[in-house]
Amino acid sequence: MAETSPVRVLVVDDERPIRRFLVTSLGAHGYAVFEAADGPAALATVVDQRPDLMILDLGLPGMDGVEVTRRLREWTSLPIIILSVRDQ
Repeated sequence: MAETSPVRVLVVDDERPIRRFLVTSLGAHGYAVFEAADGPAALATVVDQRPDLMILDLGLPGMDGVEVTRRLREWTSLPIIILSVRDQ
C-alpha cells in the first residue's frame, strides 16, 4: 500500500508566537508546515515549496495579506485561509 504525503501548509504571519503556535499544532497533527513572516517571503515559499494550503494574516508589514492574495491569484488557485485580528 502506497504511503500518502502529508498536506503541506504555509503559515504566514509577522508575529513569531502565532507562527510558532500554528507550526507546532499543525505539525503535531501530521501536516508538513512551512512558515513566512512577510509577503515577499510568502510568495517565494509558495514557488519553492508548493503548499496545498496557506494560512494568511492580513496585517503584514510592507506587503499586506490582501496584496499577497492578489499576486497569488494571478497564477494559482491555492486555497487561502485568512487568520487576522483587527483592534477596532
